[in-house]
Amino acid sequence: MNHSYRWVIVAAGALMTCVALGAMFSLAIFLEPMSLDTNWSRTGISSAMTLNFLVMGLGGFAWGAIYDRVGARPVVLAGAVLLGLSLVVASRANSLIVFQLSYGIIVGLAASAFFAPMIALTTAWFDTNRSLAVSLVSAGMGVAPMTISPFARWLITAYDWRTAMFDIGVMAWVLLLPAVLLVRQPPAAAAASDGAPAPAADGPGMSVGQALRSPQFIVLGLTFFACCAAHSGPIFHMVSYAMSCGIAPMAAVSIYSVEGLAGLGGRVLYGVLGDRLGVKPVLVAGLAIQGLVIAAYLAVGRIEQFYLLAVIFGATYGGVMPLYAVLAREYFGLRIIGTVLGAATLLSSLGMSLGPLAGGMIYDATASYHWLFIGSALIGLGAAGIAIAFPPQPSRQKLQMA
Repeated sequence: MNHSYRWVIVAAGALMTCVALGAMFSLAIFLEPMSLDTNWSRTGISSAMTLNFLVMGLGGFAWGAIYDRVGARPVVLAGAVLLGLSLVVASRANSLIVFQLSYGIIVGLAASAFFAPMIALTTAWFDTNRSLAVSLVSAGMGVAPMTISPFARWLITAYDWRTAMFDIGVMAWVLLLPAVLLVRQPPAAAAASDGAPAPAADGPGMSVGQALRSPQFIVLGLTFFACCAAHSGPIFHMVSYAMSCGIAPMAAVSIYSVEGLAGLGGRVLYGVLGDRLGVKPVLVAGLAIQGLVIAAYLAVGRIEQFYLLAVIFGATYGGVMPLYAVLAREYFGLRIIGTVLGAATLLSSLGMSLGPLAGGMIYDATASYHWLFIGSALIGLGAAGIAIAFPPQPSRQKLQMA
């Protein structure tokens, strides 16, 4: 393995996050056709996504701890097998409860096996350009709405939602299982596992318990939670909201795709800015923009207006997401990064779980998404306020004494 292999890790991570998160978020595309075909309520179907995020959070914490012990490849292999299996089983569900359990629990568990471990692995491979590399791995989530979502919409139109979900499950196996073979630990980490001393910068420091009780983690976790609670509802219900504004179904899906494309660019942009200007100021600015643009969706009704906001919204929520991993790496080092990032992902997933369910309940009660966007905007601005309170990084001397 030479130094350039780290970019293979980035490419593999981007593919995995694209397929895993794309398959999970495609439920937004299935929402209306499933409701019409089965007479299941939107709240009931949306609650599967809420379960996704709850299980994804717990799974992320568990997978992160396993990563710290055995490395990334066994973790992502398990995730690849489970993801395809869960989608195939969910496509054959004949009751809402069976669908909620199969899609909500198994998909969430599978998807959580990719994000935290592959992000942690990427931070281990990169000493320079770390923000950019992490952003590129998470860019897979930005590519997903441009690939998995339109593909799901096409399959639903050509066949039905059950066939579409089954085919996406098989596709997950075809793409992810070969990609698992590309996943390797970095040479330094491999040497450390063989008994060689760890680099000084990542030597003994905080224990997991000390890290999770530290002011740095508390602010990191709260910011991550509020950030995700703000954008999860608008993301998940965007297609349905656009259709309620008179936008045609395929055009509404294209708004979702534009968000994904903008998120891809936003991840690169915010990654470069984070490397040059520092992660904290870039994160605070992005969170403030996110809150404002969510509120702006209440004033639009034409497709070109949706596209304009989708570019800004996608770039901001996509751009800020990888920055949390970079902060975690800078605060806590490599030794416990999987567990710490998994714990942060748990909090973010709790935030993500709120939006889909809240949006479904608000729509079922009022036949409108108005209050969803108002509440989400306020939470988004609150996230920016929390991020301002980020404490300074713990000094290396304090880490060594902890």
